[in-house]
Amino acid sequence: MLLKHKLRALVAGAAMLAAIPAMAQQNTYKSDSTVIRKFYDDALTSYESYENLRFLTKNIGARLSGSPQAAAAVEWSRQVMEEMGLDRVYLQEVMVPYWVRGDKEIGRILSGRNGSQEVNILALGSSVGTGTQGLSAEVVEVQNFEELEKLGKKKVKGKIVFFNRPFDNRHVVTGAAYGGAVDQRGGGAVAAAKLGAVGVLVRSMTNDIQDVAHTGNMRYEDGVEKIPAAAISTKGADELSAMLKNDANLKFYMRMTCETRPDVLSYNVIGEIKGSEKPEEIIVVGGHLDSWDVGEGAHDDGTGCVQSIEVLRLLKAQGIKPKRTIRAVMFMNEENGLRGGRKYAEEAKAKNEKHVAAIESDAGGFTPRGFGFDANDQQYAQILTWQPLLAPYGLHELNRGGGGADIGPLKGQNNVVLIGLRPDSQRYFDYHHTHIDTFETVNRREMQLGSAGMAALVYLISEHGLNGGSAKAGK
Repeated sequence: MLLKHKLRALVAGAAMLAAIPAMAQQNTYKSDSTVIRKFYDDALTSYESYENLRFLTKNIGARLSGSPQAAAAVEWSRQVMEEMGLDRVYLQEVMVPYWVRGDKEIGRILSGRNGSQEVNILALGSSVGTGTQGLSAEVVEVQNFEELEKLGKKKVKGKIVFFNRPFDNRHVVTGAAYGGAVDQRGGGAVAAAKLGAVGVLVRSMTNDIQDVAHTGNMRYEDGVEKIPAAAISTKGADELSAMLKNDANLKFYMRMTCETRPDVLSYNVIGEIKGSEKPEEIIVVGGHLDSWDVGEGAHDDGTGCVQSIEVLRLLKAQGIKPKRTIRAVMFMNEENGLRGGRKYAEEAKAKNEKHVAAIESDAGGFTPRGFGFDANDQQYAQILTWQPLLAPYGLHELNRGGGGADIGPLKGQNNVVLIGLRPDSQRYFDYHHTHIDTFETVNRREMQLGSAGMAALVYLISEHGLNGGSAKAGK
């Protein structure tokens, strides 16, 4: 009888021991779920981040790297994070390009058959100017580089090349359409100049047909003539294309007084909460502080900056002492050089810092749908175990392939996971790189859903690490 009782006790004890990991996992899930709920409760009822965005966009405004406004944004963000009582706030020096737009651009179609018609253009970033007298030449329209090459020097020399490839609007994710069209903006001037062109017009990078020109950066190549390059609104592009069909000999007049001045000293702005258990392991959350010189840089990328600062505020508001160090980084010069992102990665490598993860928000302040991950199979499998914690907040898309321009240079350092916040993309390219990218186009709740989602993911990574085999969320 005694032996029978002992056997029963041993079986019961074994069952209890087997249940402990499952119980601990369930308790961890409940604890994480409670913290995340509090992040959302705070973010959705707070106006602090939205007011930060208002100040950045309305009081400082457009802040192209090298400009006085960019310098003001550096000082403003430093002060905001210092007033939060973070463990450390500091500036990281970086030399940046200083391109100046000059006078308002003039774009005019000159047709002997149809007369003169004004169209909206914007000089592309880093472009040379036309001189104060402007430039007038016949136009040759192409859809891609292959068409341009087939025309050859005989048909291109002395003309303005008009790249008119539109977005492929069959893509549901508009970033894919952007990726399929943007090469003409970046490399069009070089390809055209090699064939003797005197200028370049590029159809604006947007899904919409609108009378708004979208700027963006372009590049030159050593040994190739630098020719002026401008974006033309999609409405203007359609009009120019239609007029060319009726008058192949029409001319286009463009006047731009832009110029590149000597590099300027600027800064990445960094604020951090030191990790309580593994301070040497770093999680970055960031956006880029610079913007184009038109509009207010609200969606691109004011929202990403204030969301990153908000992640730290949400952690502090709950009294959370993260296990790992959390850094908010306001990168400088993403738009026309990426020097801030490169400098940050360069110094991280020189200091042998261990970055566990880096999250970037640079796709607008719209409703978040999830995240994209540049991670190995083991890390990604672990991330998927957190899906039940994130899905209730609309974060259903945890997909492979992610990151961002500024965190991209960290790739390969200590197996870091690169992560991009993925908001709804349908409206982003309506505003991207334009004068209509203003504070009024940002919805507070949509932006704050992104802030809370980023805070949730940062918290989970900080608590459990990303080694591919830490605590998992329960069902």
